[in-house]
Amino acid sequence: MKTSDCSILIVPGYTNSGEDHWQSRWERQLSSARRVEQESWDAPSRDAWVGRILEDVKRADKPVVLVGHSLGVLAIAHAAPLLPRGKVQGAFLVSLPDVERPDFIPAIDRAFAPIPRDPLPFPSVLIASRTDPHCDYAKAEDIAYAWGSAIVDAGDSGHLNAESGHGPWPEGLMRFAGFLKRL
Repeated sequence: MKTSDCSILIVPGYTNSGEDHWQSRWERQLSSARRVEQESWDAPSRDAWVGRILEDVKRADKPVVLVGHSLGVLAIAHAAPLLPRGKVQGAFLVSLPDVERPDFIPAIDRAFAPIPRDPLPFPSVLIASRTDPHCDYAKAEDIAYAWGSAIVDAGDSGHLNAESGHGPWPEGLMRFAGFLKRL
């Protein structure tokens, strides 16, 4: 599949993805990409975030590929069983946050816990770092297996965002292109 063959829906996480974040850069670079906008980026509501994903997927005029980062990954996982069958062709998931940890960001208030463990109804890949402060690699690997996702070890990469030096993230864009090619 080529980017022109699908609607790429960018699903950012908590506080949104800033101008230098790889998701924002991809949105600007890929003509078929657009962001799933949330009413509140700073006080996330699972129901509202899932609802917005459902709306945007239903409105898409082409097959959909989801690109989630951080809390956006969990919003996609919670939305997955509610999505129209066959409309979503795949999900590229980066930096799963472990919202089940007792020390997780209090503002999220566990709204996205527990982490769904049912297999995702579409092909997916989960990219996880060994030094992500929001999720241990072993937990990400366990969730990837539960979801039926391919797991990619990103090594010592932090949370794979602009703050960890992954603003442009050309390796991620190449991996995304490879993922699309297999769909």
